[in-house]
Amino acid sequence: MKIDPVTFEVDVSAGTHPLYVWEAPVRVWHWAMSITMFVMIFTGFLIGAPLVSNLGDTWITYDFGYIRLAHFAAGIIFTGLFVYRLYWVVVGNRYARMIFLPPLWSMKWWKGVFTQIAYYLFMRKTSPEYAGHNPLAQLAMFAMFVLGSIVIIITGLALYAQAWGWDTGWMAWFGWVFTLFGDAQAVRTTHHALMYVFILFSIAHIYMSFREDVMGGATTLSSMSTGLRMFKHTEH
Repeated sequence: MKIDPVTFEVDVSAGTHPLYVWEAPVRVWHWAMSITMFVMIFTGFLIGAPLVSNLGDTWITYDFGYIRLAHFAAGIIFTGLFVYRLYWVVVGNRYARMIFLPPLWSMKWWKGVFTQIAYYLFMRKTSPEYAGHNPLAQLAMFAMFVLGSIVIIITGLALYAQAWGWDTGWMAWFGWVFTLFGDAQAVRTTHHALMYVFILFSIAHIYMSFREDVMGGATTLSSMSTGLRMFKHTEH
């Protein structure tokens, strides 16, 4: 089976066989990251639009404190998972690097991006098959998830440092973020806006995964459970 070394496009005319694409550490990271993202989004929305204040003493009704605690905990875990994933980019197989190092210099890859857009818009009946992510998925994950994660982690740690105070070690590490953005409100607004980017990304990612599993020529959902990308032998 021939696989393009840049785009990872599979030449199905030369025959296909199951490919071990997603290693176990990548699969575990994927599902753990999904859980932390859900907690971050849910608690982040409540922090941005708090519930009606509870009646009673503050040491009894500590609901908002628990929401903030869950958000901070999920954010720290999210950061640790992201750093761990960067490590696996270095030591993992070639598919582990796909969303972090897309071949933006390749015209053939960009052609694949627009071909995939036409396919998703029902302007094409079929699209090429890929060993890992297709070019459009690579671009979306790099732009929305990878770059978005970097910014949301930096702004999140800065806001966490602000909660500890300006004379703490946290602020010594992340106080520069407020200088870069201009003020605390700009940092908070950027952090909150990226929550909606993650929501849109999650919806599109889930939809495209189910759609490709049904209409595409290769398995998608099961590959993130078994690690195997298997190609269908029927016309799709």
